Amino acid sequence: MRSAARLDVRLRVGFVVIAMILSVFGARLVQLQGFDPHAYAAAAAKENLVDVVLPAERGDILDRNGEPLADSVDGLMVIADPSLTSQHAAELATLLSKRLKIDYAATLAKLRKTSGAGSRFQYVARNVPATLATAAVQAAEKKGYDGLTTERDPIRDYPAGDVAANLVGFIGTDGPLAGMELAFNKHLAGKDGKATYEQDKAAGGTRIPLGKSSRVNPIDGQNLTLTIDRDLQWYSQRVLMKAVQDANAESGMAIVMDTKTGEVLTQADYPTYNAQDPGATPQKYRGVPSLSDPYEPGSVEKVLTLSALIDAGKVTDRTKLTVPGEYKSGDAYIHDWWAHGTVKLTLAGVIAQSSNIGTVLASNKFKKGQLRDYLVKFGLGQRTNVGLAGESAGLLPSTSVWNDADEDRIDFGQSLSVNALQEAAAVNTIADGGVRIDPSLVIGHATNDAGVEVGTDTATRRRVVSAAAAKQMSLMMERVVDPVAGLAPKAGVPGYRVAGKTGTAQRVSTKCHCYDGTFTVSFAGFAPADNPRFTIYVVVQNPRNGGGGGSVAGPVFSKIMGFALRRYGVPPTNTPASKLPTTW
Repeated sequence: MRSAARLDVRLRVGFVVIAMILSVFGARLVQLQGFDPHAYAAAAAKENLVDVVLPAERGDILDRNGEPLADSVDGLMVIADPSLTSQHAAELATLLSKRLKIDYAATLAKLRKTSGAGSRFQYVARNVPATLATAAVQAAEKKGYDGLTTERDPIRDYPAGDVAANLVGFIGTDGPLAGMELAFNKHLAGKDGKATYEQDKAAGGTRIPLGKSSRVNPIDGQNLTLTIDRDLQWYSQRVLMKAVQDANAESGMAIVMDTKTGEVLTQADYPTYNAQDPGATPQKYRGVPSLSDPYEPGSVEKVLTLSALIDAGKVTDRTKLTVPGEYKSGDAYIHDWWAHGTVKLTLAGVIAQSSNIGTVLASNKFKKGQLRDYLVKFGLGQRTNVGLAGESAGLLPSTSVWNDADEDRIDFGQSLSVNALQEAAAVNTIADGGVRIDPSLVIGHATNDAGVEVGTDTATRRRVVSAAAAKQMSLMMERVVDPVAGLAPKAGVPGYRVAGKTGTAQRVSTKCHCYDGTFTVSFAGFAPADNPRFTIYVVVQNPRNGGGGGSVAGPVFSKIMGFALRRYGVPPTNTPASKLPTTW
């Protein structure tokens, strides 16, 4: 009887325990199916959701004829799901680092990231050529390694290599790093999209066809069309490079402007770099020195000084000057580039022979502050605002520190500084009949990342000197390339009338802030002289062959101008060249 009673008790206890366990399971089932089924289903689904960025295609940077200077080509990103790749991380990292040329340690860390943000999505490699990325993922799959996928990821391409590279800039691993790519990044970049989809972890990360998914399409960036002529830019860079190398110089710059529109057809800097492989060139050569590096322009400045003096009614192209061998200014003496006694030059002769003393003697007729006012109108001391970052405004002394001794030196291009595009635009003012037009690098209009709208549609014009003054200066400048009267016959272009001006200036050392014995040589001019189509300005820094503006920069001007005139089908005017008297 006792054993039967014990058995009965045990059975009763067993039934109670079983009932309690079933109650717990029942309650849980009611909770899952009745009270909050959606929350638990969402939580389960979330475990399998993957978010993928859909990159926008970056806008192209084109030359004036629609030729690409920077564009985007097909590429893929390689993506890892660490929850699937972690178990074979070392093997996968070895495979990917070899095939994609990426860092092994960084890749291994991404493949092993199984907790926290990014534990289901890691970029392994970006901007990979499509065939290379596909082959790498397929190789992993053949070895039985799951968790790698690919998505569209356009690659930035620079088909022109070094052509206009300083202007165009380039894209680095963290985004745009220089030039137009950096300055107009918002315009070019567009807006990335996003895709979310559900995948089956048990099936190696395969996307579930009827699973949860959403997509926000990317908005591609806008194109940017430059005023640059790719072929003319290429030719100019090659001619400039050879001149710098032949002169054993430090660097050079060459600018070609459309005289009537202010459009910059060429803006060449040398040394330069290949935008496809910027890392192969030192960083100091990846900027835009023709905008960022100010220098004293030397005798090209006489074009601005004396045309302003003519406009002010103080002199004419035939004004006679008695020029001594030296001229005292303040506590120092001014000399010409050649030793001479007293010579008799017309104003045209002062330009043709580039006489510093003659320029100062004539400029003494300016009223106080008058020259500075003209130079401001020419655009000196102000940025051209063509849209690129890092442009220097140069240095035009303020009225508070301007004195007579400074003005004497400013007359012939010392004691002030300019950037190359700034000076080219100033000389172009004479070519365009005395009207200055803002230089432009962008056709139409575009807003850079600094919020400044630039381009040919926004360019403004202002009269600086009269058409009559500009005409007289043009006739004077023709005498510079005359084989007998001038200093730069090598700047002439056979069959065409050419107006130009040489420049040689002492350079200021950034170390001692003093003249260090090196020079800037240059040549600026336009053609055809009596109906200008192009203005070209060439600058060479520190030629070590002893050459000057006429012998070093003049031939560069001649070659580029000849090429530009032929390329654009500009016929000779077939009118007689200037024969203004240079002596009396």
